[in-house]
Amino acid sequence: MRKIIAATFVSLDGVMQAPGGPEEDPVGGFKFGGWTFHYFDEVAGVAMEELFSKPFALLLGRRTYDIFAAYWPYQKDTIADAFNPATKYVATHRPDSLTWENTEPLGSDVVARLRQLKQEDGPDLLIQGSGNLIQTLLANGLIDEIKLMTFPLLLGKGKRLFGDNAMPAAFKLVKSQATTTGVIMATYERGGEIRTGSFAQDEPSQAEIERRKNWK
Repeated sequence: MRKIIAATFVSLDGVMQAPGGPEEDPVGGFKFGGWTFHYFDEVAGVAMEELFSKPFALLLGRRTYDIFAAYWPYQKDTIADAFNPATKYVATHRPDSLTWENTEPLGSDVVARLRQLKQEDGPDLLIQGSGNLIQTLLANGLIDEIKLMTFPLLLGKGKRLFGDNAMPAAFKLVKSQATTTGVIMATYERGGEIRTGSFAQDEPSQAEIERRKNWK
């Protein structure tokens, strides 16, 4: 069974928009495009090489596909060597305009197609960027692993990784590391259902009882 893996750059306040450069995604007046640039070091570079060293297929939303298709076919480096020959599955309403080699549209029912792909043999499906697609996948419980690179800055406004519609689920930390610039790299895998408990005393005070009434 194939896994869907979301590998994402994110700020402390959860923004994932335009990490690569000022012109990447200025939608909504976003002014901080390229916010990851000064934080990359050798440790982060090794982690990125490791991420792309295993066989994978790319899973992309249409905006990220357009950004990548205008960039990676024209580069000559290790990431381009991994991205260009990989199969690209794209969520799009304009399948006829997909021109990057080895690209396949996901069709009208993205969730159903991805459930089918997960059952097939093949490399894992790696999400890059694709914030809107990630929201759909989180809402349907389709992401099996999250690789976060959390950068030590607050961006205030911008497209966020986690919205309000994610299907509740527990995850477990399986790997973590910090770079010399303060970036926290962490890998999370699904860990079952959410378990709740309580630190409240067995016999709540009258003030606590009243508080509960007022907060309903």
